[in-house]
This record gives sequence, structure tokens and C-alpha cells, in this order.
Amino acid sequence: MEEESGVVTVEKVRGKSTITRCFFKYPLKIILPKKVGSSQIDAVWIYLLSYGGGIVSGDKISCKISVADGCTAAITTQASTKVYKSVGSKYSEQILEAKIGSESLLAVVPDPVTCFSTAKYSQIQHFEILRNSNLVLVDWITSGRFKSGENWDFNSYKSTNHVYLEDKPLFIDSVLLEKSLDNSIAERMQEYQVIAMIVILGPKLKEMQKNVKEEIRELMSGQLRTPTSGSQRNRDAPNLIASCSSFGPQGIGVVIRVASKTTESVYEFLRHHLSPLESFLGAPPYFQSGQ
Repeated sequence: MEEESGVVTVEKVRGKSTITRCFFKYPLKIILPKKVGSSQIDAVWIYLLSYGGGIVSGDKISCKISVADGCTAAITTQASTKVYKSVGSKYSEQILEAKIGSESLLAVVPDPVTCFSTAKYSQIQHFEILRNSNLVLVDWITSGRFKSGENWDFNSYKSTNHVYLEDKPLFIDSVLLEKSLDNSIAERMQEYQVIAMIVILGPKLKEMQKNVKEEIRELMSGQLRTPTSGSQRNRDAPNLIASCSSFGPQGIGVVIRVASKTTESVYEFLRHHLSPLESFLGAPPYFQSGQ
């Protein structure tokens, strides 16, 4: 088994969530700011970066995170994760494995993945939780360097997310975007430039789940109402579309799926719907991103 590129352990020390172990090596870099947001909130923030601002063809980054009982942690980035052009058959790969303890919260709230033309990228994220663990996961990708004329122009993108509840599969999701002989990824995506998936899971986040479901239902009922006239039938597709559904026993989790014509719209969507996390993390996710 290959050695990890990074390891972070969060434990309670004198009643506070504290990073007790942090190791990383090239091509991964980890930054641990002393405090993000309110000093009254018990949470640690972990920034995962790559040297050179992106992932080179053939790079493999593997990171393990452990959040002990009663701790709170957020994992984020400083900018979009750039995946550079592939060399031959080489893929760029990232693996994240996380264990979340009892009454703990882990928020994985990165900026999007942006694959350059011809890039090949594979990502696996594996989470092990207990019945009273809490997890927020954001996984999203843009069409590429759109302003440079690249529009879903990469060769392959695969993202797989596994959540295991006490060693049993609770949530398994995989997204695969590949060029084909029949049609391009851009043709399949039509006008949309960003796709995102958000998971909100755990007993601490029940009110947040309820509000998200209600707001998305209201949003989409207006946008997708059946047209009643010829002019309405020809109207443009919505700038952003979203769906929301529960999963797991007693609806322990909620998964939200988003497609948008702009990255800025998704940042706004995330800032709004994840803003309740400020009371757990000391600062709302994406409060400085996409501005």
C-alpha cells in the first residue's frame, strides 16, 4: 500500500478541538490557520493545497483525516483545484479517507475542480461515520477554462463518494464524464457550466436539512412550472436547477444536486444554504470564495 501524501488527526485537548498530528509531502501541502472566524467557536480549519497551484498528470494525492469524538473540523481549499493536461495515458488522482467520531462534525467544503483540456482525473472520497456523526460534503466541477475557450474539453473525470455507517454502505455515488465518439461532454451538458453535489448528514444538521429541502422545492416549483403559452415554451433554461432527496434510515442524510450556467451562481447557492454552518465552524463556508 502506498504511503499517504498527508495525515491529519483532530482530537480534544483540554476541551478544544485540536490538531494533534499533521503530516504532508509533495505534491500535497496542508495549511492550518490559527483561527478562522469567531474565536468563541470550537472548530479547526484545514486547507488542502497542491504545489504549483494544480495537479500534474500522473500525480497521486492520498490524504487521511481523523476527527475524534466531539470534535469539529472543516476541510477547504484556497482556490479551484486545477487539473493540468494529461501526458499520454496518465491520470491525475486524489483520494480522501476520513473517519468521523461520535458527536463530531466534518465539513468538506472545497472550491470546484477545474480540468484543463485533455485532462484525465479520478477522485475517491471515503467516509466512515457513526450514528451520531455529522458530515457536510460538497463535490463539484466546472467546465474548465471557459474564458480561454475550453468547454468540457477534458478527456475524463470520475468522482466517487462512499459513506459507510458503522461499516455498512449508507451512500454510494459516482459521476463519470468522458469524451465519446457519439457526442462530446459539452453537447451532453448543453448550456450548463457547473455541476455540484452536496451531502448534509447527521442529527446536528436536521433543521438545516429541513430548510434546504423546503427552499429547493419552492425554487424549482417556480422554475419548472409547466408553460401555458407558446412564448413560455420557448423560454431559456433556468440559470440554476437543483434537486433534493433524503437517504438512509429515518432520512439521516440529504443529497442535493445542482447544475448551473455559472460558477458564481453555485457559490451564491452554497453560501446561502450552508450559512447555518457558521454556528459550528466559526465562519460560513465560501464567505471569501467566488467574490
